[in-house]
Amino acid sequence: MHAGIRVPNITFKTRVRDESIGGDNPFRWQDVTTADYFGGKRVVMFSLPGAFTPTCSTYQLPGYENGAADFAALGIDEIYCMSVNDSFVMNKWAQGQNLNNVKVIPDGSGEFTRQIGMLVEKAPEGFGYRSWRYAAVINDGLIEAWFEEPGRRDNHDSDPYGVSSPETVLAWLKDQG
Repeated sequence: MHAGIRVPNITFKTRVRDESIGGDNPFRWQDVTTADYFGGKRVVMFSLPGAFTPTCSTYQLPGYENGAADFAALGIDEIYCMSVNDSFVMNKWAQGQNLNNVKVIPDGSGEFTRQIGMLVEKAPEGFGYRSWRYAAVINDGLIEAWFEEPGRRDNHDSDPYGVSSPETVLAWLKDQG
C-alpha cells in the first residue's frame, strides 16, 4: 500500500539530555527532521497507539529491542518506535523500558501519522487521535515495505497485533536477503 512512497517531511519536537544545563532536569528542546531520522539509512520503524499501553510495552517494543542484532545483521541501521505522544512521554517510556537499541520518535501533534494516513480516533479508550499499529522498512526516506494491521478505522473495537510484529518484519527481511 505505502511501499514506494517517500515519508512525509516533518519536524519533530524532541527533548534531549544536555548536562551543560545542570539541575534536576537537564533537557532541552531539539528539532529533529524526517531527513535526520531517515536520510542515508535503512531503518525499521514501527508505530503504535500509545506509550505505556499493554501490547506495545509487553510485546511489540521489547520484541524489537531484543531482536536488534538480528535486524542489524540484515542491513538495518536503526530501529525507531513512533507514537502520537509528546517527547516527555516517549522519553519516560523509553527509560522505563531500558531501551538501548530502539530509538523513540515523538509525533506529539500526530502530523507525521496524519500525513502517512494512519491517524485514527480512539475515543472509546479516551485516547483521542492516535496511530494505527503498523511497521515499515524505510530506505533513505523511501518506504520499501509496509506492514499494517488489518481493519484500520476510527474507534475500532480491538487493537490487532501480528502483521507489524518484529517477527513478521524480520521474516520479510530474511526473505529479501
